[in-house]
Amino acid sequence: MTVDRNEGSKKRSALDIIRNYSGPDVRIMEVCGTHTHEIFRLGIRKILPPSIRLISGPGCPVCVTPVSFIDEAIMLALDHGCTICTFGDLVRVPGTGSSLQKARGAGAKVQVVYSPADAVEYAAKHPEEQVVFLSVGFETTTPSVCLAVQAAQNDKLDNFSILTANKTMPGAYEAMKDSTDLYLYPGHVHAIVGTGICEDLAARGVSGVCAGFTASELVTALAVAVTKFEKGEPFFVNCYPRVVRAQGQPAAVRLVDSMMEPCDSEWRGIGEIPMSGMKLRDEYSQYDARVKFSLPEVKGRSNPACRCGEVLQGKCLPSDCKVFGKVCTPEHPVGACMVSGEGACSAFYLYGG
Repeated sequence: MTVDRNEGSKKRSALDIIRNYSGPDVRIMEVCGTHTHEIFRLGIRKILPPSIRLISGPGCPVCVTPVSFIDEAIMLALDHGCTICTFGDLVRVPGTGSSLQKARGAGAKVQVVYSPADAVEYAAKHPEEQVVFLSVGFETTTPSVCLAVQAAQNDKLDNFSILTANKTMPGAYEAMKDSTDLYLYPGHVHAIVGTGICEDLAARGVSGVCAGFTASELVTALAVAVTKFEKGEPFFVNCYPRVVRAQGQPAAVRLVDSMMEPCDSEWRGIGEIPMSGMKLRDEYSQYDARVKFSLPEVKGRSNPACRCGEVLQGKCLPSDCKVFGKVCTPEHPVGACMVSGEGACSAFYLYGG
């Protein structure tokens, strides 16, 4: 697709393509939670014809973190006396019967940080505390967790460890491919891992475009997607070339591969996806909280009223859930998709579904 060099012309041209689309019905799954929120915030959904349907997929790391992970974190805090360092969204995510926020009220020490490095710094300043960082995220953030473990090792900190729920996207693409006609791939993930997996999926009949996050980038990516889809052949197009390169960031990939290895991983609502998680290799096991504190296997139970799992699979809209906007609100969330700043339920609630 030819794109005019003039930003304004490019935007108008892409808008015209979308508005005048007359091809077959198409389902586009925006995998990234930030895409979901930006598409809502920018009003892009309002300009789409009925034949273009957007589906919010499992691209929010907080949303796909399983209930059992929250239960493990609470166990570490209350039973082992650990200080939990975590990003703010995870504090209010419901576990089986509680949350870190409620556990804090029961005496748990929960420290909100903005990066894994902050957790290492906290551990260095509080040698009397066992500090556990809750490591969630996709390929974008995993390298920073590895750097934090390296820093703790270099500083010889014996009071720092991580509880991992790191995930990789290829398994999710495979698991969700029957729920969509094409993917709006997350630009930040593929800035790290490159475009090889997208090209491989296209060769096997799964189409998609890699998109940026500005209004122009998102509209252009959607216009390219529907134009290509109308031709009826599988495709992949990198619509975010200023950030995403075919080879990604090899140094970041090598760092993660040297310190972590794939493992089976549970995705909230989707179930276990083989080899879609990342855990520390044996040589770094002293920084693995599950090993360090001999945690038993935990089986979490989500609230039966919550339909986050179906939302994450594109099987229903947040507004189809009976508790959405009534019992479940950002102030009193029932499920993770309402808690997270990247969650589909919070987007529908904030911007109107």
